[in-house]
Amino acid sequence: MKLKSLVAAVALSSAASGLFLVSGVDNTAKAQETFEWKMVTSWPKNFPGVGQGPERLSKLVDEMSNGRLTIDVFGAGQLVPGFEVFDAVSEGTAELGHSASYYWKGKAPAAQFFAAVPFGMNAQEMNAWLHYGGGLELWNELYDDFGVDVMVAGASGVQMGGWYNKEINSVDDLDGLKMRMPGLGGEVMDRMGVAIVNMPGGEIFTSLQSGAIDATEWIGPYNDLAFGLHQAAEYYYYPGWHEPTVMFEAIVNEEAFAELPDDLQAILRTAIRDVNADMLDEYTARNNDALETLVNEHDVQLRRLPDDVLARAKELSSDVVKELSESSDMAKKIYDSYTSFQEKVVNYHAISEQAYYNARNPEGDTTE
Repeated sequence: MKLKSLVAAVALSSAASGLFLVSGVDNTAKAQETFEWKMVTSWPKNFPGVGQGPERLSKLVDEMSNGRLTIDVFGAGQLVPGFEVFDAVSEGTAELGHSASYYWKGKAPAAQFFAAVPFGMNAQEMNAWLHYGGGLELWNELYDDFGVDVMVAGASGVQMGGWYNKEINSVDDLDGLKMRMPGLGGEVMDRMGVAIVNMPGGEIFTSLQSGAIDATEWIGPYNDLAFGLHQAAEYYYYPGWHEPTVMFEAIVNEEAFAELPDDLQAILRTAIRDVNADMLDEYTARNNDALETLVNEHDVQLRRLPDDVLARAKELSSDVVKELSESSDMAKKIYDSYTSFQEKVVNYHAISEQAYYNARNPEGDTTE
């Protein structure tokens, strides 16, 4: 009532010109306007972790905006296929999307830097680079030509090395395998003699079970258990050298975002930032329990990747990443920023995070 009275008083005092009356009506109307958005994702609807992040985002935005902005979430294949999320948002079929940027390497190869770099930065380091090291600005610059903005919307943390239907004892055992692995890690494995097959998450189990692929990586124990991958492959390898994290993205149609009032834009940004932190928290909390279930209840064979596999993967990763950096001026710009930040953060983490881990667990790997 106080706001309405103030608007009325200002309007009456300015009746001669009518300007404040019109302005007051316009502002009030805009504050009451509601928006109904569609959000498409690359994940099965309500899938644990990565699939529930978009649902959390929708709920938060609805509550924070008091229903002025509602977001209807679609899983992969419900409105568009999982690998068409970027196009759907770019073209305005949906206002918002949730996915991982390495799926768009055919459109923007340098986008892979923002998802996962083999032997690169982990989730904590990536968040620091993206939010405080200029990475997010470069990400948005890369997407400028596609009519979308991007915000960081989750992280997996260090992933597992993958599921295999046979034991891997050396690099030679990889030769000829058919494996699902996206992004730069997939390119590395290709150079190690693996035939790489790309597919959305929802197709992995049946492909592995049927023998269409011999191996796969997905995310980690929490999600892998939910997919039932232990029913299709016996051997579970670590570490996830290919994806020290995957940073998930919220891509927003630029025109749709510009139409939102400032407060709804702020609400959306804040809710996405919340989801970004919450998803990593959940994976950290859930993964070990899921791993114990896989090993103790389902007799999964947990194995560390052989040293020669890791050494060869690291060697080839350096080549693959360097070649990507030379593919365009934009790729070089992103690569320089990424590597410069990684060098600094690794130097500090050597005397902080890594030194602490070594002190906490001086005996090293005790899983075998």
